[in-house]
Amino acid sequence: MQGRGFVMIFVAMIVAILASNSLFIVKETERAVLLKFGEVVDPDVTKGLHVKFPLVHEVRKFDARIQTMDSPPERYLTKEKKPLDVDFYAKWRIKDTSKFYTATNGEEDRAQILLQQRINTGLRNQFGERTVHEVVSGERDELMTELTFNVDIITEAEFGIELVDIRVKRIDLPNKVSSSVFDRMRSEREREAREHRSTGKELGEKIRAAADREQVVIRANAYREAELIKGDGDAMASGIYAAAFSKDAEFYSFTRSLNAYRDAFKNKGDMLVVDSESEFFQYLHQAEAK
Repeated sequence: MQGRGFVMIFVAMIVAILASNSLFIVKETERAVLLKFGEVVDPDVTKGLHVKFPLVHEVRKFDARIQTMDSPPERYLTKEKKPLDVDFYAKWRIKDTSKFYTATNGEEDRAQILLQQRINTGLRNQFGERTVHEVVSGERDELMTELTFNVDIITEAEFGIELVDIRVKRIDLPNKVSSSVFDRMRSEREREAREHRSTGKELGEKIRAAADREQVVIRANAYREAELIKGDGDAMASGIYAAAFSKDAEFYSFTRSLNAYRDAFKNKGDMLVVDSESEFFQYLHQAEAK
């Protein structure tokens, strides 16, 4: 009885070992290939429970979910031959398991190395066709879209990898280049400032010269108009005086003499030294005579 029990246990163990080596499960998050003596016989095993022959068949499973490749910063040259340190990452997943296994031997680390090489080549070509301004701001989204499309065609054909997206995390100037670039930018801005100041000073001088010239012209015109008006007034006054004098010359002479007497003797302290027979006193003599 004991010998039969040991036999049953041994048989059960053999069956369990055979079952564990003959049955395998492919999960929803996995992709798998079935190999027969190292040759791919089923490039895309469906999800679920499957049977294989031990020592004949081998199953290689891969993660079917989207994976992230985070690359260390790489240096690229722009169209102006300026170096930029670019830090990027890529999203990818396995699309063709047969190509993926053949190209990478099913090793995800090798797949990421190959993928990084293709992306580096694509970035180097894209950066070489653009300026720093276009890379940093102007055409950054267009660059990433075009790069993802072009590299995806290559990786699908060569490695069976679908490249979902490529994104640049950071773009920096190298430390040695940054100081020289900033110095050049500062000198350019200072030169532009000097040009603007000199242009403004020149424009200010022109405006002041024009204002001074206009001031002189306005004053000259005003003086000329004032003299013309004054001349017209004097002429009009002379005409009025002449008209009044012509009506009664004696009365006009008399009123002028009275005004002269009033102006000459309006202050008690005034003293006038003049000949008594002068014409100045002609109307006073006439008054005494009358």
